[in-house]
Amino acid sequence: MARRSLLFSPGDQPELLQKAPGTGADTVVFDLEDAVAPSRKDRAREIVAEVLSDQSFSPDCEVCVRVNANRETARADIDAIADAARLDAVMVPKVETATDVEAVAGMLADHDREAPVIALCESAAGVLHAEEIAAARSVDAVAFGAEDLAADIGATRTEEGTEVLHAREHVVLAAAAAGVDAIDTVFTDIEDTDRLATETAFALELGYDGKMCIHPGQVGVVNDAFTPSEERVAWARRVLDAAAASDAGVVRVDGEMIDAPLVAQAETVRERACAAGVWS
Repeated sequence: MARRSLLFSPGDQPELLQKAPGTGADTVVFDLEDAVAPSRKDRAREIVAEVLSDQSFSPDCEVCVRVNANRETARADIDAIADAARLDAVMVPKVETATDVEAVAGMLADHDREAPVIALCESAAGVLHAEEIAAARSVDAVAFGAEDLAADIGATRTEEGTEVLHAREHVVLAAAAAGVDAIDTVFTDIEDTDRLATETAFALELGYDGKMCIHPGQVGVVNDAFTPSEERVAWARRVLDAAAASDAGVVRVDGEMIDAPLVAQAETVRERACAAGVWS
């Protein structure tokens, strides 16, 4: 399953929750954390539970809920949504150790429910422990949060992003080592779609599998950036066809020697192309 784009929707706005799958996002994230004021938390839980339990709500995308970082508040979140008919994944914010993730997994288990976890590494401790977090049993993806990290370490955010580049690379390395998805940070300027496209292309170059979005208008830009070009798709087809037709460990394609790592790259291209509907 591709996670090119993950779109956040405030948990206390039912009309936005219902509309979110129509944006084309691969994953919609119903947010019970930052997007909801403390006074609205209880109502947001009720709304999210109602939407997830609505039999007419059956989108093709992944449906995820971001719970709160505080353990007690997260318990209330899980208690409200765990029995809902539709819950594909849970996002845990401000994760600093694998124990933070397993605590939420344990809350789900108390309801005889299991769901993959997307762990947000967005603090100094979270980034430093990203390898341990990514390797946790319940984790299916790790996400990098640049804005919270900058606040945590006292960094000044710049357009170039050099102040968070080391952390950004560290999180994607941790994800790759654990064999889970790596999701890049949000882009906060919702009007600047050109720079969003550039930022997303750079995230792809770093090895990220997708990017978090905070506005529906960002989804198409992010999906396009993660959609392989016609030339890249054609290359992947040739590589995979040649690999399938040979018993050798190395095959020759277009004068290039293709071994297992390049076959894995071709498989990634195929997965992203299938998600974009450009592979048949």
